[in-house]
Amino acid sequence: MRLPNTAYTSHPWRIHEFTSDFSVEDVWSFRTPGAGPGDFPAMLAAMLAAMRTAGGFAKQARPVKFLFALRWRLGALFGWDKPSAGVGARVASLRDRLPADLRDAPRGPDSESLPLKAVYELDTECARELANKTVHTVMHLGWARGANGDHELRMAVLVRPNGRFGRLYLTVIAPFRYLIVYPALTRQWERAWRDR
Repeated sequence: MRLPNTAYTSHPWRIHEFTSDFSVEDVWSFRTPGAGPGDFPAMLAAMLAAMRTAGGFAKQARPVKFLFALRWRLGALFGWDKPSAGVGARVASLRDRLPADLRDAPRGPDSESLPLKAVYELDTECARELANKTVHTVMHLGWARGANGDHELRMAVLVRPNGRFGRLYLTVIAPFRYLIVYPALTRQWERAWRDR
């Protein structure tokens, strides 16, 4: 379910300390019935296990597979995803901005099935990042109390577009994210919680 940006911005997440130059693109919640305050690590483990056993995005529904295949093909054709456009090259990693206590915290595992790389992982939140010629983006996952009292997974997507082309790119892909990609992720992640 899509949430207003304030569901993310009003919560005292640690990530607010070093992402003031990013914009909030999306905020999404996932149903995790029966979840308690300490269940965030279990949710992350279930999500990663689901991504591994499902082969990442490769085993998603056909529309999702088609969109990602198209995106990677266009990226290869136009050079959007060259290493020179990524984290550590075109943009510095968010890890370089972390306060000392977060720098010493575990990052969480990276996975070949996820193109986003781990920045940090705490008991109630984590962040992963990706950069290319279009955007520097951060996926923030947090564990927050939902309306029914249970805790739920929340995802915020933060972006820093790369110029006019990056802004245009984000505008063009928005309908595909809302209609195809996020619903597919929702199904996969909520199923991972139920099946853990």
